[in-house]
Amino acid sequence: MTKFQTTFLCDTTFSRLVRRNRTYQLALTLALMSGTCSAAERPLRFSIIESGVMPMVLIRDGQAVDGILHDLSLRVAAKVDHQAELLVLPRMRVHRALINQEIDVRCYVNPKWLTDAYPGYLWSVPFMVQRDLLVSRSEHAIAPDELGAQSIGTVLGFSYPTLDALFANGRLQRDDARTQGLVLRKLAAGRYDYAVSNELALLWFNRGRNGAEQLHEVRELTRDEVACLVRDAPDVPTQALLEAMRRMQDSGEFAAILQRYR
Repeated sequence: MTKFQTTFLCDTTFSRLVRRNRTYQLALTLALMSGTCSAAERPLRFSIIESGVMPMVLIRDGQAVDGILHDLSLRVAAKVDHQAELLVLPRMRVHRALINQEIDVRCYVNPKWLTDAYPGYLWSVPFMVQRDLLVSRSEHAIAPDELGAQSIGTVLGFSYPTLDALFANGRLQRDDARTQGLVLRKLAAGRYDYAVSNELALLWFNRGRNGAEQLHEVRELTRDEVACLVRDAPDVPTQALLEAMRRMQDSGEFAAILQRYR
């Protein structure tokens, strides 16, 4: 008998007793409190970086209310019959929470992006491929090592391995902004001639803009598979989550979520 079936049977049995004798209301309350009837599972804690922007996430009044990560978290949690609690946190707070195992699922990560291995977590299948691009107001294709000495738009705290040598020798200088959206707005305003952006953010930025206002991909810098870290602990349905995400990948559900924001 599944947990759902057990809960349904338990609730139904007590309901009959309550109808026959109201004194059983107390028994029902005590049983639910003690766990004799399966109480609601605690929500699964998903982390969201507070500097995230659309299409990955829309944060309003400190709450994640829309976007790829919002939809993905709710869908994944529902697959294992849980609610999702979306914790909007600063980047370093997420890092500490992972070390302390205070987060159950951290999505939108790649092993190459992390400075720690985070023991106690397992990797899911990838849910998307992220392309990081060199972008410009011009459509003229160019490689980073062909650029003259200048500043380019980058996101604070993000690493760009393909550009590290150019940053190290001073050929290029980082002009950091707090979010990817702000980087693109500064590029559009002429604050610099080139910036780094992921493909989805660029597509979202160009939505509704006419051709003269759009920004353009001039070179692909990296292409990385992006996945989730899932806490491997008795109070987390770890294997069920990993299997649910594998099925979502196979069925095209991941692709459907992404398509909504392209």
